[in-house]
Amino acid sequence: MQSNPDNPIGVFDSGVGGLTVVRSLMERLPFENIIYFGDTARVPYGVKSVETISHFTTQITEFLLQRQVKLLIIACNTMAAVASQVVRDLSPVPVLDVIDAGALGAIATTQRKYVGVIGTPTTINSNAYTRAIHQHAADVRVFSQACPLFVPLVEEGWLDHQVTRLTAQEYLKPLLAQQIDTMVLGCTHYPLLKPLLQEVTGTHIRLVDSAESMAEQAAALLESMNLANPQRSAPEYHFHVTDVPLRFQTIGERFLGRTLYNVHVVKW
Repeated sequence: MQSNPDNPIGVFDSGVGGLTVVRSLMERLPFENIIYFGDTARVPYGVKSVETISHFTTQITEFLLQRQVKLLIIACNTMAAVASQVVRDLSPVPVLDVIDAGALGAIATTQRKYVGVIGTPTTINSNAYTRAIHQHAADVRVFSQACPLFVPLVEEGWLDHQVTRLTAQEYLKPLLAQQIDTMVLGCTHYPLLKPLLQEVTGTHIRLVDSAESMAEQAAALLESMNLANPQRSAPEYHFHVTDVPLRFQTIGERFLGRTLYNVHVVKW
C-alpha cells in the first residue's frame, strides 16, 4: 500500500507516557501531522496478561490504520515488549517501536559496551531491551533495573523532589556498581526525570532517551521511503483517549511541553 506523504504519523501508548515521543517528533519533524492514541481507560498495561495486551494493541492498531496513517509508532514499552509482532502482522505501513529505537541509541552511544537499562517491572522482566541490543550487537553487556516508583512520582509532578532523588539513588546503585557508561531510559515517563537522573549518575554516564532516538529513526525512515511531508504549513495534531481522567490535561501538557488541543474521547 503506497501511503501519501501528507498522511499523519500514528503514535500510540497505554496512557499519557507516549506524549514524550510525540514531543520529540514535533521537535524533530515540525511539519508532520500526528494522531496520538492513549488508552487512558485501561492503563496500566504492565499488570495485564500478554493476551489482553495483544487484544488491546490490535484494537488500537486497527483504529489508527483506519485513519490512513503512513507510519505506526509503538510508544509504549510494555506494548513493544509483548505485542510489537501483532502490530507488524496487521500493518501494511512501516512500524517502529521504542524498544528497538532505545536499543539502537544505546549501541551508538556506549564506548565500553556496558549498558544499563531502567524500566517498569514488566518491561525489565520481558528482557526485551537485552534481546533488542544483542540482536544488533551481541558483545554489549546489559544490566537491567526495574524502577516501579518512577511512574507515580512523574505523574505526581515530583520531577526534582528529594523523595525522587533518594529513590533514584537507591534504584541506580546496582547499575552504577557495574561500571556502565550508558543508561537507557526504558519508559516513556522517564525523560521528564532526565536532569535528576543525570545528577545521580554523574556526567560520565550518557543517558539514552528512547523518545529522541525514536524521532531520529522516524525521520530517517520517512526520508528513505520518500514519505516526509512536503507541505510547509502548520501540521495538525489530534489526541484520542479512551477516558479523560482527572489531571489528564495537567499531566499531558507536562509531558508534551505545550497546550493539549484536539482531545477526542473514543468509546469502544
